[in-house]
Amino acid sequence: MPKITNADWSEFAGTPNPVTGISNGPYGEKVLGDAAGLTQFGVRLERLPPGSSSSHRHWHETEDEFVYVISGELVLIENEETVLIAGDAAGWAAGDAVAHCLENRSDEPATYLVLGTRAASGTVHYPDHDVVLEHGPEGYRFRRPDGTPIDLKR
Repeated sequence: MPKITNADWSEFAGTPNPVTGISNGPYGEKVLGDAAGLTQFGVRLERLPPGSSSSHRHWHETEDEFVYVISGELVLIENEETVLIAGDAAGWAAGDAVAHCLENRSDEPATYLVLGTRAASGTVHYPDHDVVLEHGPEGYRFRRPDGTPIDLKR
């Protein structure tokens, strides 16, 4: 496999979540797994400026997830908070109901590597917002934990 040439960061302003209306703030990413043609797991670099978070707290039923901090400082938010610095890692096995996200509360950008399963379909739980996301070949569907559909048409 030749060297993966990955030019610039893709920068995103951070838009409101379609269900909660809450933005996680701006972020940057470099998608590496696609460039290598990987199909079983995803690999990307992500960069969070001060004040941004990686996502809403969530956990996956069918996908493993792993992060490795390359630079900066992040706060891992689970049921407790843990500071992560360069060289620290964290991971969550599929089905482990530990909701998590990362926040940059420092004054400097933080960069981290993300690796995760690419399941053809799956379920993601967002317990702080009573939201469940189901994804698969037919697309994305949001519902409440009791099964009630969430209509995104506003």
